[in-house]
Amino acid sequence: MSSAHDGVRSLIYIEDLWKTYSMAAEDVHALRGVNLSIERNEYVAIMGPSGSGKSTLMNLIGCLDTPTKGSYFLAARKVSDMNDDELARIRNQEIGFVFQTFHLLARATALRNVELPLVYNGTPAQERRAAALRALEEVELAHRANHRPNELSGGQRQRVAIARALVTRPSLLLADEPTGNLDSQTSAEIMDLFDRLHGEGNTVVVVTHERDIALRARRIVTIHDGKISADLPSENAAGLLGAPSATKVL
Repeated sequence: MSSAHDGVRSLIYIEDLWKTYSMAAEDVHALRGVNLSIERNEYVAIMGPSGSGKSTLMNLIGCLDTPTKGSYFLAARKVSDMNDDELARIRNQEIGFVFQTFHLLARATALRNVELPLVYNGTPAQERRAAALRALEEVELAHRANHRPNELSGGQRQRVAIARALVTRPSLLLADEPTGNLDSQTSAEIMDLFDRLHGEGNTVVVVTHERDIALRARRIVTIHDGKISADLPSENAAGLLGAPSATKVL
């Protein structure tokens, strides 16, 4: 494997990545030598049971944490060697985050919530507002721009969160259990939106434990005990994931 070549070519290039936590008298290896490459405009699901290491891997991909050892390149930059300030800039420039719990400011309008990443990077107010409105239009929510989160449904709040993730035009859209707080119908609508965003050229990585959500991706990476146990196109992975889950009722 050639880190230098693949690290420049791939959007995400991970080689021999380890994450070890010291707990009491022992070391706990959350990740054990992970190798992973994701190209631009791929749609990838990362699956695994609780404690498998998938959340640790997501945090490293999202530059929210640093590895104990190994290499990670994002958009041809070796982020595994960066300090906290450099990682913060990468997160703002290259990654759009979508979380299960939305993380919206309760007293701010949808428009203001979407503007926030542009506030942090110093974009002028007029340009910021225009970009936020465009992002809300992309998720078909421009008509709710002046509503606060408590005036929006769960699905609409997640659309606002997705618009916020898109507003900086990131290289990577990274979603952590994006339908975890939504009913089945709304989950399907949000995943339809991810399908469309991928079709428009966005790179999408979804971290999930739900079979039906993972199968919406084009490729499924399964992780167990800190190692990748399978990496297959979704049509080939379906049989490995077991029977479909029961309908979710909230």
